[in-house]
Amino acid sequence: MKFIIKLLITAALVMGLSEILPGIETSNYVNAILVALSLSILNFIVRPILVVLTFPITIVTLGLFLLVINVIILYMADWLVSGFDVNSFFWALIFSLLLAFARSVLFKMLDKEER
Repeated sequence: MKFIIKLLITAALVMGLSEILPGIETSNYVNAILVALSLSILNFIVRPILVVLTFPITIVTLGLFLLVINVIILYMADWLVSGFDVNSFFWALIFSLLLAFARSVLFKMLDKEER
């Protein structure tokens, strides 16, 4: 049940951020849910592989390359979901930063309420 709530929160954030940011487009709420689901799956499976493979680059850039990995994950979600469009690297970076920040705040509030 907790996973579904977090998935719906992420979908709402995806839809809201796509309305605010001109470089990100989501056609409808179903696609926002599909984007949230694909981001969850990609973050669970692909992200750890990319982190391990790019570990030397991440060390040299003092962790900033992890932002590039987030953008790569977002482009993969763009490729998987047809109603989701990312126009440029810049907008993907801004979107991933805002999504990560909003998710961390909302999920921390959700976890605090469960206690």
